Amino acid sequence: MPAKSSVILVDDERNILKTVTLGLEAVGFDVTAFSEPLKALDAIREQSFDIAFFDLKMSPIDGMELLRETRKLQPGTTVVLMTAHGSIDSAVEAIKLGAYDYLQKPFEFSELTLFARKVLDHHNLRREIIELKEELKRAKSSGEIVTRSERMRSMLDLGLQVAPGNIAVLIEGESGTGKELLAHFIHDNSQRREKPFVVVNCAALAEQLLESELFGHVKGAFTGATKDREGRFEAADGGTVFLDEIGEVSLQTQVKLLRFLQNKEFERVGETETLKVDVRVIAATNKNLEHAVKSGTFREDLFYRLNAVTLKLPPLRERMEDIPLLVTHFLRKSGSGGEISQEAFLALKSYSWKGNVRELENVIERAVLLAREGDIRLEHLPDQFRELDASSSGLMSLEEMERQHIMKVLRIAHDLEEAAAILNIDPATLWRKRKKFQL
Repeated sequence: MPAKSSVILVDDERNILKTVTLGLEAVGFDVTAFSEPLKALDAIREQSFDIAFFDLKMSPIDGMELLRETRKLQPGTTVVLMTAHGSIDSAVEAIKLGAYDYLQKPFEFSELTLFARKVLDHHNLRREIIELKEELKRAKSSGEIVTRSERMRSMLDLGLQVAPGNIAVLIEGESGTGKELLAHFIHDNSQRREKPFVVVNCAALAEQLLESELFGHVKGAFTGATKDREGRFEAADGGTVFLDEIGEVSLQTQVKLLRFLQNKEFERVGETETLKVDVRVIAATNKNLEHAVKSGTFREDLFYRLNAVTLKLPPLRERMEDIPLLVTHFLRKSGSGGEISQEAFLALKSYSWKGNVRELENVIERAVLLAREGDIRLEHLPDQFRELDASSSGLMSLEEMERQHIMKVLRIAHDLEEAAAILNIDPATLWRKRKKFQL
């Protein structure tokens, strides 16, 4: 059974202290309550707490001072201020100083428990992100491949084993799973690491152009060949050539490729002189090449020459445990400094990711751009992520309906005062709801 989250509660009004203690214990917290803030400060110096609830108005030190001391002594503690209506400005200032949120008195028991659960979700997400950042720091060097998946780690281990040799490697996997990154990883851990790593996308070139790209050509070999051109195999001499989407190569070019793999010899297009280079070939495909062999679209002898070692990358939907780590990695890579909200994080973990890791990276890049250096919220994700919850039941919760209505009013109102008037609530309440719904 997981340990209860620890909470320190400080309020000099004993009735409120008792009520809030009961509410937090009902949620499942392990509560340590104090009516004297100086004794609470001593406890903070001696032990750590996951979450802190501080009343704002206390003496001889108030909640703001407790907040400052907690931020210095226990930066991992999530702090919430409890305040009366007339102290909203101070609560807002507390948020600027590092408090997560504030709870306005008086409040209903049900409001307290819902609020406490939201605070716990935020704290757990924040702790998970911190742990993920530490895990990224501890991760062994593997280029841009970050994973906690056992299947992916086994592929990396196998890649390390074959890296020192010269045998051909075939990497299988759906588009966006990281085949090129794995090929680069093998090259970087080989004796060829100081030599070129050359990428050829076989699916992006027509047959004649692909042959010229691989083997080079001489002037006049075909229309448009105005000068001699070195091929990718020549350019990669001593290094590695990565042939992406090898399954798209024509049968005619497959013959020449087979000869090269057997002898490391080739002729430029339009030339009879035989050239020889020292190149390792790593190929990749998102097709089933065994089926292609049976259907006659891929040569069997080339297939067996290419797959001396085969590495199969699982799609992202089969290694969902990697999503939090990848999200953290791409956020750090973006350099935005922002984090991600609980709602957005859950949406990312609930998605099917047909485009795999490449799609996830694109979604994060887009969200960072829309967030403008701030935290990523659900509204910064593409529409399909915001529709995930609604599509599961076809209905929206009352909370989601309220969020969408407030968002609609905010769009049409000239300012927050007008929006509050349209909603028939006071501006302070609107401010709290905007915080709640991250609008």
